[in-house]
Amino acid sequence: MCGDKIYIHQHSDWPNFIWDRNMLNTLLADVRYSQGKLLGRMSALGFNLREEATLKTLTTDVIKSSEIEGNILNEQQVRSSIARRLGIDISDSIHVERDVEGVVEVMMDAINKYEDPLNKKRLFNWHAALFPTGRSGMQTIEVGKWRGEASGLMQVISGAMGKEKIHFEAPAYNILEKEMAIFIKWFNSETETDLVIKSAIAHFWFLSIHPFDDGNGRIARAISDMVLAKSEENTQRFYSMSSQIRQERKDYYNILEKSQKGSMDISLWIEWFLNCLKRAIEGSDTILESILVKARFWEKHNDKSFNSRQTLLVNALLDGFKGKLNSSKWAKIGKCSQDTALRDINNLLELGVLVKDGAGGRSTSYFLSL
Repeated sequence: MCGDKIYIHQHSDWPNFIWDRNMLNTLLADVRYSQGKLLGRMSALGFNLREEATLKTLTTDVIKSSEIEGNILNEQQVRSSIARRLGIDISDSIHVERDVEGVVEVMMDAINKYEDPLNKKRLFNWHAALFPTGRSGMQTIEVGKWRGEASGLMQVISGAMGKEKIHFEAPAYNILEKEMAIFIKWFNSETETDLVIKSAIAHFWFLSIHPFDDGNGRIARAISDMVLAKSEENTQRFYSMSSQIRQERKDYYNILEKSQKGSMDISLWIEWFLNCLKRAIEGSDTILESILVKARFWEKHNDKSFNSRQTLLVNALLDGFKGKLNSSKWAKIGKCSQDTALRDINNLLELGVLVKDGAGGRSTSYFLSL
């Protein structure tokens, strides 16, 4: 660095990022191999199971991306909202609050429409969806527009009052229109840069501009996921980058701060991003284990005939049904009489699909024989 230039966006050659391709080529090849291996593995499961894997992955992704910023979302609401948009019938569909719907809308729009160009209106719509009440916590914020003069300096700060540490200071509000126009033009342009590298750059660049009063992290990660979906030419998601970032949150903030105070060479940031992505892909087994259990279950019982109620309730059990499943709950969820529920259950007991647990009568519950 030279003179009084502290932050990367204050350099005269901003935003002409450079990186060491020789240093990153092997790692990039490893990530691309891992992507292809996972996609190949999931393609063997069939469309319905891939949709369920996407439901589970996106639910985790939305929740963890919000957790990174300290926002805790209701998991059932997130899952219900995503399931409805994917056209998946789940047994525990519930009312979803507007703020949860908004977070899901942003992620689904980014991934399902990865081919659509990014523009100011789309980003403003995403921001408005994240903050439907025009507030972030107790604070009123500018919604659906770049931050303005009233926001003052946009700084990332930690520490007690009087002992604050400034980790980063974003560009001034009065140059945001220009800064974002350059970013959007680059984002929509076809380049020779590998799309996985482009995802890393887009993530870093957007956060370095920090164009909104709040929600910049969640939108940066949505943009990053949008490019990753494009890199795979696939709207179905089988790993969660946000979940991995959540696990490595301290390192995430440290490498961002170091890179935002460094030169235009962002090799270290890209290296960290690629390694984090590789770990996310390798760790997808944890997210997808229940889907693979479900696949093995249906393969084991593919010679048996199930009615629609039995299929619905068996899937509910495979998805981790909360509490114990008895005939009363079966009747309620299956929207049938108690007698019909008992016939369904007895049929599955005879087939060896269900196992009885309890002394009998109303206290009897049932679980799957896996």
